[in-house]
Formats: sequence, structure tokens, C-alpha cells
Amino acid sequence: MAYLGLFFAGMFLCNALPHLLKGLQGEAFYTPWARPRGVGKSPALENVLWGCGNLLVATFLIDRIFLKNVPHGMVALAAGFILGAVALASIFAKRNAA
Repeated sequence: MAYLGLFFAGMFLCNALPHLLKGLQGEAFYTPWARPRGVGKSPALENVLWGCGNLLVATFLIDRIFLKNVPHGMVALAAGFILGAVALASIFAKRNAA
């Protein structure tokens, strides 16, 4: 169960990055509550808040799980991050091509 938690922590950490980067640059970016849903972009402040929320969830999961000395826990964290990165790259590439 700890590995699954760390896997999801990696995914949340990965998802936090694009939202924080775009938001901190003052640019609009996709969020779950944008209109139209799944296509529209949200303003920079909403992206910063969404990114911080993802970062908080990732930090909480890492703190509660990884600090309990899970062997090879970084592998699960990295796997979640990498899978999240590949999925996000694929999704955003399709949206940007349209």
C-alpha cells in the first residue's frame, strides 16, 4: 500500500509543476474547472492555487509514507512522476495541436 501511495505522490508532484510554472509566469493554463471543461484555460492565480494543492497532497503523501523507511520507495515515487509526465505530455500535445 505504501508503494501505491508513493506512486500517486509522484503523480501529484508531476501535475503540480506545469500549473505552478504557468501560473508563476502569469499565463493561463488548463485546469479541471476551466470552461469549457477539458478545453478552456484558467487564469494564472487559479493555476498557482491548483499547483500548490497538488504539491500539498504530494508532500503529505511523501511525509506520511516515505518517512516510514519504505525500501525502494523512491522507485515508486519516480514511477508515478514519470507516468504522470508521459500522460500529461500526451494530453497537452493533443490539445495544443487542435
